[in-house]
Amino acid sequence: MLLEIDDLSVSYRNDEGEVNPAAVDVTLSLDRGQVLGIVGESGSGKSTVSMSVARLLPSPPAFYPKGRILFDGEDVLSMPLERLRQIRGRRIGVIFQDPMGSLSPLHRIGDQLMETVMLHEDMPKRAARDLVLEWLGKVGIPDPVVRARAYPHELSGGMQQRVMIAMGLMLGPDLVIADEPTTALDVTIQAQVLRLMRELHRANSAVLLITHDLGVVSQMATKLAVMKDGRVIETAENAAAFFAAPKHPYSQGLVREARRMELSTEPK
Repeated sequence: MLLEIDDLSVSYRNDEGEVNPAAVDVTLSLDRGQVLGIVGESGSGKSTVSMSVARLLPSPPAFYPKGRILFDGEDVLSMPLERLRQIRGRRIGVIFQDPMGSLSPLHRIGDQLMETVMLHEDMPKRAARDLVLEWLGKVGIPDPVVRARAYPHELSGGMQQRVMIAMGLMLGPDLVIADEPTTALDVTIQAQVLRLMRELHRANSAVLLITHDLGVVSQMATKLAVMKDGRVIETAENAAAFFAAPKHPYSQGLVREARRMELSTEPK
């Protein structure tokens, strides 16, 4: 199994010393070739769990009262920082939902992508630049040569998100953590990006997909978990079976609302 989250609990300490649990007793698994969709409302704990997989939560205030996160047999939570840096970005790719908070405003887009490549791959700068331009084109950014010279604030929110998607996918990681990867994209680019991610997971990689959009999950996920109030309340090894017959009342409500929204947006 590529990823095993075993009885994981995540909490935060505030300034008064009080502990606020964000995830409780979470157990999930994900193997190569699979896409695990984690769905739930805002504050359900789904992003807390996903960011814990790459140990990206600031600590403090975050801490882990119990549990393990095994990536290819290694416990991420007890892994030395140097080892974590080796696999984060290269073997674990992350697509963040907040590009402006993740991209440096002081450096050009192309330079930031090239820095990621050069950090993990031994290749000439020209080859790294070609790879960056190729991926900017793959995620639907027009005129990649021109856009690579732009600063983040010179791009629209949708283009910034596409840059984050390129950064997360271009090194062909074993695991991609995609946290609301298509929120800022229009329908055409969203379909293009989802197609790219499907191609990646068919290439013997795995995707941990965090989203509130059940439409995205229905297109992407091979298996599914529903979270509420920091807990996993339902899992399904087959996403299609989940949509046909969700078991938990909360899950049933999510599916009903998704179907209602789908009907309301159909052409009259």
